[in-house]
Amino acid sequence: MKIRPLHDRVVVRRKEEEATTASGIVLPGSATEKPNQGEVVAVGNGRVTNSGEVQALTVQVGDQVIFGQYAGSNVVKVDGEELLVMSESEIFGVLEA
Repeated sequence: MKIRPLHDRVVVRRKEEEATTASGIVLPGSATEKPNQGEVVAVGNGRVTNSGEVQALTVQVGDQVIFGQYAGSNVVKVDGEELLVMSESEIFGVLEA
């Protein structure tokens, strides 16, 4: 199944990290804070301006992005994978190599 976001929405796959304590104990993802980085897997057509024109999004599929701790309040399960749906304005920046 595929998901196609509308307007200025972006679908992000959250980057999962395993945390290890100083003593070497590996904490599962549920015991740590959720990371605020991820990969863009789908983007909408763009934001509709007041004049009715469509302004294209600046992020693209495959971009590694940074977002806020509480961004993407809509969590969707697609093929058993949790994905975040957020507005492009909730993305702080794009990580570049």
